Amino acid sequence: MTDRPAPPRIFDRALLHRRLRRALAAGAPDFLLARAADDLLDRLLTVKRDFPRALDLGAPGEHFAQAIVASGRRAPLRANALGGDVIVDEEALPFAPASFDLVVSGMSLQWVNDLPGVFAQVRRILAPDGLFLACLPGGASLVELRIALAQAEEEITGGASPRVSPFVDVRDMGGLLQRAGFALPVADVDSFALRYDSVLGLMRDLRAMGAANVLVKRASRPLRRDVLARAAAIYAERFSDPDGRVRASFDIVWISGWAPHESQQQPAKPGSATMRLEDAMKAARPISEK
Repeated sequence: MTDRPAPPRIFDRALLHRRLRRALAAGAPDFLLARAADDLLDRLLTVKRDFPRALDLGAPGEHFAQAIVASGRRAPLRANALGGDVIVDEEALPFAPASFDLVVSGMSLQWVNDLPGVFAQVRRILAPDGLFLACLPGGASLVELRIALAQAEEEITGGASPRVSPFVDVRDMGGLLQRAGFALPVADVDSFALRYDSVLGLMRDLRAMGAANVLVKRASRPLRRDVLARAAAIYAERFSDPDGRVRASFDIVWISGWAPHESQQQPAKPGSATMRLEDAMKAARPISEK
């Protein structure tokens, strides 16, 4: 039997961790984490059962751990590459099979090189009827920034380099969970927009979060000033509101799945991997001001 080939190395995770440590030490903006943690609390409150052994995997800061406690459960074990109770690499989980009843992950799995492999490892460490609940940026997140940078660089230098990380598609998530062995997989999206005075404010926030470009194939030279100025102009021309402020789109993709157990309800038919966790769609949230 041949070994599974190594996944492609998409992200420079050593660089990512250095940037995230600096960002956390400097007091990184946490508005995305706070929003996701509020949503996590809402979702946990819909699940009427206890999870004695919970793991907070990869989430920077304490937002997700606090949401678990606010839902009435015990404080989770916090495990990530930056600190917490246990320092771990999300791509190589050190825990024994069936170690946890709940695994949550907040805004960190977008930077793993082998997402299917991580899902399989999470499935392994969950006890039967254990729940995996995670979120990560995906879909149309930062689509305006991606377009503006690519167009500006193409116009000025004759070619565009990857400047924004790729994001997952919600339509793929249910299938990936099923492949990893999860039952009752769910995938849905929280879509919203933030507004800034200019694209430069958005880029400052991304750098302050430690979320700047960490692609292995990123350009070796920093973005030229003339390219940045042209990108800002394109952004303002194409993605501004009547008051002159610009929009930045975000999609937070939520996924959940259960470790199989005989007591679980069986899906009505194969392929129903994108059913919502909640009974009804939430009311749309207003555009946030930044």
